[in-house]
Amino acid sequence: MTLTHLDPEGRPRMVDVSPKAVTRRRAVAAGYLALGEDCARALESGGGPKGDPWSVARIGAITGAKRTGDLIPLAHPLALEAVTVEHRWDPALRRAWLRVEVSVEGRTGVEMEALTGVSLGLLVLYDMLKAVSHRMEVGPVRLLLKEGGRRGRIAETWEDCPWQE
Repeated sequence: MTLTHLDPEGRPRMVDVSPKAVTRRRAVAAGYLALGEDCARALESGGGPKGDPWSVARIGAITGAKRTGDLIPLAHPLALEAVTVEHRWDPALRRAWLRVEVSVEGRTGVEMEALTGVSLGLLVLYDMLKAVSHRMEVGPVRLLLKEGGRRGRIAETWEDCPWQE
């Protein structure tokens, strides 16, 4: 298998997607922020000194998905049609979960947009809680679902994840 983002000489390139068919593309990614006790208490009580962390993290996740073409050097800028963000709190494991679903009608997939959305959302959540403590760990972040395009539907299971596709 060859890497599509390398030209015949091995140099990075943006893939030409113009010959690809326009299809409905959808991707779902999820990840979590593991919190120390102080941050967990702050999240459970509605936030820290900076306000409601969930609301800001949701906006950060949407922004991350929308700006993926600016952040990932060889990603195509896409006019996304929808970005949906969900969150869950797992008090037993002190995990703050985010799920991002992205869709577009286009020639290239939106996996990177979903993954970037989750990643940025989790970083925003970290930023909102760091005034309480830096005892947090970002990730992992995983792709749960990809639909559309040549490969069709690909779904991955993640046993610990509160969402299964």
